[in-house]
Amino acid sequence: MEYRRMGKTGLQLSVLSFGSWVSFHKQINDGLADELMGIAYDSGVNFFDNAEVYANGESEKMMGRVLKNKNWDRSSYVVSSKVFFGWRGKENKPNQKGLSRKHVVEACNEALQRLHVDYLDLFLCHRPDKNTPIEETVWAMHHLIQQGKILYWGTSEWSGVEIMEAHRVANQFNLIGPTMEQPQYNIFERNKIEKDFLMVFNTVGMGTTIWSPLASGLLTGKYNNGIPEGSRFGLKGFDWLKDQWMHDDILKKVQALSTFAKTLNISLAEMSIAWCIKNPNVTTAILGATSKEQLLQNLKSLDAVEKLNAEVMKQIDELSGTKPILPEY
Repeated sequence: MEYRRMGKTGLQLSVLSFGSWVSFHKQINDGLADELMGIAYDSGVNFFDNAEVYANGESEKMMGRVLKNKNWDRSSYVVSSKVFFGWRGKENKPNQKGLSRKHVVEACNEALQRLHVDYLDLFLCHRPDKNTPIEETVWAMHHLIQQGKILYWGTSEWSGVEIMEAHRVANQFNLIGPTMEQPQYNIFERNKIEKDFLMVFNTVGMGTTIWSPLASGLLTGKYNNGIPEGSRFGLKGFDWLKDQWMHDDILKKVQALSTFAKTLNISLAEMSIAWCIKNPNVTTAILGATSKEQLLQNLKSLDAVEKLNAEVMKQIDELSGTKPILPEY
């Protein structure tokens, strides 16, 4: 397994990591979660991603039970949580969501309890909070680091401008600023990593823990002929994913990419994940899986990276038509 330094820090993350969004509690049970996390860990994965909102806190509880049962050396793995949405869904009261100091601190304490750990390696602001001064959030994260409850903090789905504003505040008050961002990144979703964040990468530096490298399974080709029973697009509450990706023009591109992957003697999934980690600004790509076979295939994408030479990357750009147009200076 390859490891990469997370931005301008000493922390190293496996280039492929394992996440729990959607799958934990909704699609798999404790036994399968234990097996999949074990396979990932034994394959060199050292980062496990979670969030308070996933399955309304049940995802963290499930991962926490697995971590407690595994009894791995705590220094051998990295675990994250994210704060913003709360875990009570529609029952959230005003201070049980967002990025106020109150919710950030309380969400951290609750995540520690659910995950059965003494500290979080990474704690991310799951979305920007327009109702809370950025100074308040930066101070809250700084205090959690000082207390030893988190080691690094970052953001998820923030804009480059918002991230730089957090750094401005941190510099102004001599606080610890964000060190990573968790954006969606895949062949069809490229603007943030390849365009919006360029100034951040080139100035303060930033690690990225990208999510959905397979566009929620679209880039496996399994939706080419409809929505299979039990798949993510068919789950209650995830209609927005189906609405985002299930369009004829996108499906035609997926079919073309699938045909191209076969010429390389790899699966579309392997090619798509390898394409993500080919980008040097991607620290780690978070994998999700609901079966042993699926996870093992996705882990094979490491071997596919060497097949993605300049000509192959150009062909993927042409088939997808998604390469961002950068400004000329």
